[in-house]
Amino acid sequence: MNIMNKMDGSDVKMRDVSHQHYETTQALEHAAQQAIERRYENFLIVDIDSHHYENEAWPEIVEYITDPVLRHDAGHQGPAKPGMGVGYGSYQELNGRIIRYRGRKIEKTPPVPHRDITLMRRWMDAMGTDIACLFPTPMLNLSLSPDVAIQTGLAWAYNSWLCERILADEPRIKSMLYLPFLDPEACIKTVEHFAEKKGVIGFMVTSTHQRSVFQNGYIRLYKMLEERGLPLAFHSATGGEPGLRLFNKFFGVHALGFCWNNMLYLTNWLINGMPERFPKLKTIWIESGLAWIPFLMQRLDNEYMMRSSEVPLLKRKPSEYIREMYFSSQPMEMVDNRKSLELTFELINAKTQLLYASDFPHWDMDLPSTIYDLPFIDEAAKRNILGGNAQRIFNLEPIFSPRKLARREAAKAKG
Repeated sequence: MNIMNKMDGSDVKMRDVSHQHYETTQALEHAAQQAIERRYENFLIVDIDSHHYENEAWPEIVEYITDPVLRHDAGHQGPAKPGMGVGYGSYQELNGRIIRYRGRKIEKTPPVPHRDITLMRRWMDAMGTDIACLFPTPMLNLSLSPDVAIQTGLAWAYNSWLCERILADEPRIKSMLYLPFLDPEACIKTVEHFAEKKGVIGFMVTSTHQRSVFQNGYIRLYKMLEERGLPLAFHSATGGEPGLRLFNKFFGVHALGFCWNNMLYLTNWLINGMPERFPKLKTIWIESGLAWIPFLMQRLDNEYMMRSSEVPLLKRKPSEYIREMYFSSQPMEMVDNRKSLELTFELINAKTQLLYASDFPHWDMDLPSTIYDLPFIDEAAKRNILGGNAQRIFNLEPIFSPRKLARREAAKAKG
């Protein structure tokens, strides 16, 4: 069986991956060529949204579950069972541009370092990425579980495992740790325990959730993050919204779901005056693209001009606060009319507020060239978006990939 995979405009043929050796670098061959042609070694690239499939390390994660009953159930049922409150099935398993799920299961790695570190290094080096912020994939759906004990127990286990087995051993891999948002006290405990761990650069809430950001129980959490200078990210997902069930195609769910969830959370964050109450707390809105932001700016400004009495904490128009927030670039809507994208960049102050994200290894991922090849921004803006803004926001020490450093040395040797 021949399977054609589309990647940065190039076709990569793979024949029956279940019967041959497979490596991430095969799927990213053309991405690696782009990195050489565009001379990515000359600047820092930070990917603020990448993923792994933590369910592949489920037996390891189970060891970190502190509740003996939950640990027993999780060990016997596995992460794919409804009883764990985590749905691992996905339309993405139907494949898309790139074979990633079946391929990674047969991909060979050495016994050390951890398998996830090896796989991360492979795609990062191929794409020219120096530092990557790693998020779970199936675990994001944990936000939909109505069971507080399951959400807090599994979140604590995953965060513990991630810090000890992955972040501690690879300085190029960072993470904004998952917050079990159903339980404000558990969120506070998570920040207190993990904030100083190696590789932790902030904390993340899945935007598909059953709690509102303005509830009083979260105020102490926000203050803690503000005082520590740690960003709070809202990572969008597709599930949870009843209206999305009316779709008969994943096309519609994917197109609207990611945008809607972050629109809902950002609006609630804004109209309840959080930017005024926590002016130094950096908020980042991840994996919902950019096209929805101008719409929301205009819609909320229009509402504000007519009903400002309902939002007494706001001292400025909503769009002015939004321009001070941070957004990830993926999936960037590459429409035929580039003027709309250029206007979006202008409206959100992309040069200082936009952060490159690949969302690798998901089917709708974006390579660094998505930013690098834009004709309407200058080199300084490209450098900021691809890495400089993240370096500033997260206070990152620049760490360059060995492949980049080797190319630099080779260039020096040639004179």
